[in-house]
Amino acid sequence: MSTKQTPATPPAAAPLPGRLTAAAVLTALEGLALACLGVYMLYVGVAGDPDSPQQAETGGVTLLALAALPVVAANGLRLGRRWSRGPALITQLMAMPVAWTLWTTGGAMTAAAVALGLTALAVVVLLVNPTATEALGIAPRDPS
Repeated sequence: MSTKQTPATPPAAAPLPGRLTAAAVLTALEGLALACLGVYMLYVGVAGDPDSPQQAETGGVTLLALAALPVVAANGLRLGRRWSRGPALITQLMAMPVAWTLWTTGGAMTAAAVALGLTALAVVVLLVNPTATEALGIAPRDPS
């Protein structure tokens, strides 16, 4: 009779580096901001008096769909999933032209442009950092 012993608790996963956690939080905040803007546009399209209700509603639905990418990527980063780095970087690359457009608009949009641009740049720097790539299993292999 053989008795198999199983450990009482599964081995603990290694904690994520702070850089990866910070990238996940910033990416999630971007997704949340997109979702809030999408809900606002839908509300204006349905209950408000926009110039074009159909355009406002379509824009709101589009923003809600776009919000899914950073939210899913942030969750993957939080869990240390290797696949999540690509969608998170794509989100930042999409955010940079938006930040530039807001910057050239001027006025009150300047603050939003600076916030979005700095956030996108920070997430890119955090995700290409060797500590983060190693934690995600993307680090280059040791040639020896």
